[in-house]
Amino acid sequence: MVWDRRRYPFGSIGQEIDEMMAEMEARFQDIFSGSRTLLPETAGGAGGGMADRFMPAIRGEFRVDVSDHEDELVIVCDLPGFEKDGVSVQLIDPRTLEIATRSSTGKKDERENYYMRERMYGSMRRMVRLPVEVTEEGAQATFKNGVLEVHLKKTEMPSVRSIQIE
Repeated sequence: MVWDRRRYPFGSIGQEIDEMMAEMEARFQDIFSGSRTLLPETAGGAGGGMADRFMPAIRGEFRVDVSDHEDELVIVCDLPGFEKDGVSVQLIDPRTLEIATRSSTGKKDERENYYMRERMYGSMRRMVRLPVEVTEEGAQATFKNGVLEVHLKKTEMPSVRSIQIE
């Protein structure tokens, strides 16, 4: 875009802002392209950047915290507006946990003249990649005040064994 200095005396500033906006859009496109893993760096993944924090919210998913304790992983997830009966948790494999929700409230709102409507209804699903292998044995899940908390026991890692070189 060419700025006419007579109409826009501060045209160079506007041009610089346009160029910065274009650069920011390109960087966000790179960040949100989906090529990154959704594991935080502390969990052994290559992620942990801005995309990891914003992508769930942008896609309409819920956010999840995964913390590593001595013999277990604790996964905490905020699910406001959902009931316990509408939440399911499944261990897909030793390193992948699936959390799914469905809203059973089928009430239709007669007022359709919303100024703003951001709350989501329906179902959501999140696959959580875990930093270590876990087992379903001894697993516990609680749901209280819209917060899901899942405790999963870590599997025993085989002890390190030396291999004799011949």
